[in-house]
Amino acid sequence: MSYGYSQPAGSAQHLPPGGNSPYGSGDPYYNESSGYISPAQGTPKKGVSNWIKIGIPILVAVIIAAVVGGVLGSRSHHNSSASSAAAQASPTGAAAASQAASIKEDIGVFATGTNSLYMMPLYPSTTNTAAYTTPTIEPQANGVSWPVDPWTPSNPSPTNVRPDRPRIIAPSYKWQALPDLIPKEPYLKYWNDTIFGNATDYYNLPVVAYYLDSGNGILDIARQIKMRIKAFSYVYRMTNDTKWADRAFKELANAAGNGTNSFGPNTSEKWNPTHFLDTAELTAAFAIAYDWMYDAWTPLQKEQIVWTMSYYGLQNGVIGYSNSNGLYYGWWTEDTQGNWNCVCNGGLTMGALAIIGDDTTGLAEQILNLTIPNAIINCAQAVSSDGTWQETPNYWYFGVTGNAEMISSLITATGSDYDLLTTNPGFEYTGKFHMHVTGPGTMFEWGDNGVNLYSTTANPLLFYGEQYNHPEYMLFQRDQHDAPEPWSMFWYNPAVSGAFWDGTPLDGFFDNHTDAWGSMRSSWTDENALFTAIKAGTLQGHQTHNDLDCGDFVLDALGTRWAGELGDENYLVTGYFSNDSQTSDRWLYYRKRTEGQNTILVNGQNQLVTAQPTVDFGTDNITQGSSTVFTAPANSTAFFTADLTSAYESVTSFERGLRMINGRKQVLLQDDITTTEPFMWRMHTNATVTVNSDGKGATLQIGNEKMELLVISPSSGFTITTGDAVPLSTDPPLPAGQADLPNPGVTVIMINFETAGTYSLQVLFNPQWDGMSSSDFVTPPSVPVKSWTLTSHNS
Repeated sequence: MSYGYSQPAGSAQHLPPGGNSPYGSGDPYYNESSGYISPAQGTPKKGVSNWIKIGIPILVAVIIAAVVGGVLGSRSHHNSSASSAAAQASPTGAAAASQAASIKEDIGVFATGTNSLYMMPLYPSTTNTAAYTTPTIEPQANGVSWPVDPWTPSNPSPTNVRPDRPRIIAPSYKWQALPDLIPKEPYLKYWNDTIFGNATDYYNLPVVAYYLDSGNGILDIARQIKMRIKAFSYVYRMTNDTKWADRAFKELANAAGNGTNSFGPNTSEKWNPTHFLDTAELTAAFAIAYDWMYDAWTPLQKEQIVWTMSYYGLQNGVIGYSNSNGLYYGWWTEDTQGNWNCVCNGGLTMGALAIIGDDTTGLAEQILNLTIPNAIINCAQAVSSDGTWQETPNYWYFGVTGNAEMISSLITATGSDYDLLTTNPGFEYTGKFHMHVTGPGTMFEWGDNGVNLYSTTANPLLFYGEQYNHPEYMLFQRDQHDAPEPWSMFWYNPAVSGAFWDGTPLDGFFDNHTDAWGSMRSSWTDENALFTAIKAGTLQGHQTHNDLDCGDFVLDALGTRWAGELGDENYLVTGYFSNDSQTSDRWLYYRKRTEGQNTILVNGQNQLVTAQPTVDFGTDNITQGSSTVFTAPANSTAFFTADLTSAYESVTSFERGLRMINGRKQVLLQDDITTTEPFMWRMHTNATVTVNSDGKGATLQIGNEKMELLVISPSSGFTITTGDAVPLSTDPPLPAGQADLPNPGVTVIMINFETAGTYSLQVLFNPQWDGMSSSDFVTPPSVPVKSWTLTSHNS
């Protein structure tokens, strides 16, 4: 079946002839008698929930993906047990990898399931150290590995592409190897089966309907189309059944404005280049379809796809870079070290690589001469020297997906990454960043979370794991809920073996001044584990996605999140992305203000955007070992401290410290502060909170689980109160006509100091662990934060 690109008659608007088309006056799809359907109103997308996002994951569900918010409830937190081979003496090197690979075939996928609330993998309780062993990549160990690429150009050039198809991400030699690898590798089989199932679901859905969101343009629908095209293209190549190409062409025709429904304006701006993410993602979708299903297309279909991608995608990319015709599409090309630059350059690069050689306009060559050098100085610099994504942990998903797609496509199509992998040494550690920012509940989601993810996943970890020789990245990501999609099939190295947690430190500390933060945990594989994290970086330089949140922390235990984040404000409110100066309208909204964070609020005022915190940390560098069953030694500890004085106007000195104590069963949060104004300690929770009768603590409950919060110092001079997560009565007014998003179900715990002065506030968190009596909890000594060491709190 074929779906032509000629439009139905009946519209008064035509494609402009001549110069605006890359084909000039000879445009084969400009028809004087056929008009273009006027844009439909579309169906408004379901908005992101306004409820608190504490503990709610970014759902990159394979069929329907959306950021979901909601009140936390209790969840079952007892791992299912799984039988395993008896522990045995562990060999080393290739022998260990071979043994682990053999046992892996018997076990299958390591995770036994996915928790329904947080979407985090669940692991069996086992001491099978033979299977869960040191991460390694040993291609000769098990006979399950990719063959060597037969095409290795001696002098790579962006415009000299491999002679066979596909070119981008999944070259033909890997497709040829898949039928043999899939039955032997449980993850490849699981992902392959899932992709087939998703493609079937997409097949039976109507084409993605056009809808222009006033905030995010057509980005959601662009990513849905890309997600579908990836699945259809994959299944077509695995089956050679042209029904998948036919179904994919319906999506392409629809997105080109040539389906039965209208799709945007009948101009060169159909793909909304003023919000260039939309254009980039649609260009990437068309690139995948053209390249992966190249042999399925008729000559006419190839011309149609190339024209559409060139006219609505690549041409606008060139305009964006040159700022020509008075159309400023390319602000992201200038000093934009974040997700925008990675996604836009990535999509354009994929489009150019897919059609180069078939494109007679020269646009593909032009684009490749623009995107690669620009990405080197922008996209590749989007992580700090320690691997932290400079925007927010959730924007990491968008940025690394664009980055990995671009680099992977360049490597497979042309044989080189053109220094994109090495120009910023910090990129090697961005997998470590993502692993440590992810707790047993969900991520430490500071700042903005972003829009719907759809085809955006954490699967770049699989790519980086191979490129940087970090097998633990692959082993971590392969069990995640967003792993089953086509990129996994080609970025995953089936020669990898072992367990990501074996040898991986429980603690991760990141001290780049822009993004200084750290996390500590009691286990990598226990969903009940104690996890806490804290941040203290600068408050500017994050692409206007950050909060005023120096000292902000989160806390997980007993299978739930007790202290969490509120996430985004409505992206459409006045001044939200205006700037990050002290007087920015962004800081008028509760979720962005200091009072909306889990930190100290002095006299109700926002922190200073000029803050320059300094940090220190310590860890015993304990690792879990190969077993999923792990109990930290009694003296195991880690801590993070920060001097936050510069973040406040009415503070003479302020040191905040976060520490795990008592064998990682309790958490101490301490604030040594001298103020000239009253101040308040604040924490946001979904728990039901009951303040103790003595006024020196509180009991938090979520479902059947409980957490005790105790103020162990000072003994007086404060009150503990609770309230809703709403602006203070003293806050300045919002811009006219604007309102804060509500935070239903969220309680703020406040420890109030009405008198200025010098205090050492010690707050102790005691999760009520099964089988642990009150006498098993410890009360730590009083040690100034500046004097904390690994041994400072030993009894």
